[in-house]
Amino acid sequence: MSHTSFHPNSLHDRIAVQLAPLLPAGSKLLLGLSGGMDSVVLLHALNHLAPRLGYTLSAMHVHHGISSNADDWAKFCAGLCARYAVPLQIKHVDITSLKEKHGIEASARKLRHAAFADSACRYIALAHHADDQAETLMLQLMRGAGLRGVSAMPFMREQGHQLLLRPMLEFGRMELLAYAQQHALEWIEDESNADESYPRNFLRHRLFPVLEERFPAWRATLGRSANHFAEAAVILDEVALADGAGEPLLAVAKLDALSLPRGKNLLRHYLHGQGAPMPQEAQLDDMLRQLTGARDNADVCVNFGDWQVRRYRGLIHVMQALPVFDPMLRLDWHGEAVMYWPPLRRELRFTQTVGQGISREKLVHGQVSLRLRSGGETLRPHALAARRSMKNLLQEHGVPPWQRERLPLLYCGEALVCVVGVAVAAQFLAGEGEQSVMVA
Repeated sequence: MSHTSFHPNSLHDRIAVQLAPLLPAGSKLLLGLSGGMDSVVLLHALNHLAPRLGYTLSAMHVHHGISSNADDWAKFCAGLCARYAVPLQIKHVDITSLKEKHGIEASARKLRHAAFADSACRYIALAHHADDQAETLMLQLMRGAGLRGVSAMPFMREQGHQLLLRPMLEFGRMELLAYAQQHALEWIEDESNADESYPRNFLRHRLFPVLEERFPAWRATLGRSANHFAEAAVILDEVALADGAGEPLLAVAKLDALSLPRGKNLLRHYLHGQGAPMPQEAQLDDMLRQLTGARDNADVCVNFGDWQVRRYRGLIHVMQALPVFDPMLRLDWHGEAVMYWPPLRRELRFTQTVGQGISREKLVHGQVSLRLRSGGETLRPHALAARRSMKNLLQEHGVPPWQRERLPLLYCGEALVCVVGVAVAAQFLAGEGEQSVMVA
């Protein structure tokens, strides 16, 4: 679009149409301000629209410290906001610990979003535009991403207690440049934007100018494709939920009953719902094959990164890989309400109660401690029951094999009081009306 054909009022109107239904009168709107052309344009437009739409505008500049010019950028943003009388918060972050694992761009993005999340503002405005959308789609395609990866950046997305808004997604970079020039705006140029070793810059400077010659509508076309991918991803989410992805433990039989693509979709969504990272495609294929192809009593364990997927009694368990533990571990209990148990990476809670669980009076005859199995332990779970070996007791209660050597056993002196979460020894059970403690 040529500069002369662009009307700045149209940008205001098109942004206002998007924001007006979402921002109640008196809303607090926080702008992510880098100082680059895109965010400077959005600052100018949002400041102009604030009286009309009835929100209060503030800005946040995240100081990554990556560039030697970072301090100058922060000063520029402070001066700009001072001229507009827009409150500015400058947030310093340290990229060092994330950089090696995620790379500079992804680490900076994570830290920016974390900084925004710390804000009390409900509405966060970001300056992404149509070129950003197209660049993101192309980068994800080059990585072989799935539908979720190639989906469009949405105009609106809930994140925690906040609503992220991208009111400039329908504008190309040249439209924003025309607006900036007509309003005589000033901005900073990040010197890294010229560095073509960054994939995004390579697309911007090398690939897209060539596309422009043959396909002048490439921004809108790629944006449409990204929207189609986003809609398809929603459908796959719904299919996965209907297939059982939202259940606490997924049954292997549900995977078995599905076609291969649908089974992979269910497993992928189930892993995501359990907070696990997404395995590579080959890892996912191998995981599905092992989970569905093993004998019913087989001990299946598939490792991916620091996580594991296991199968037990027809159910799939997803967890972070359990740590190495000291088999001689012993922790004395002195009445604490909570104790951390390292072999299972979990907290144990001691709840004071009456007539349930373990008799307090019977615990006074020795030091109470938590230990691990050493072999040969037996326990009578109630007065009329036969004495059980630990192996039989844990099998009867469906304790998965990988937890059996890690379970905390509570002792009073050398007497086994209970296997936490499984059973209390009959001689330590609390009577009716007796002061007691429950451990879980």
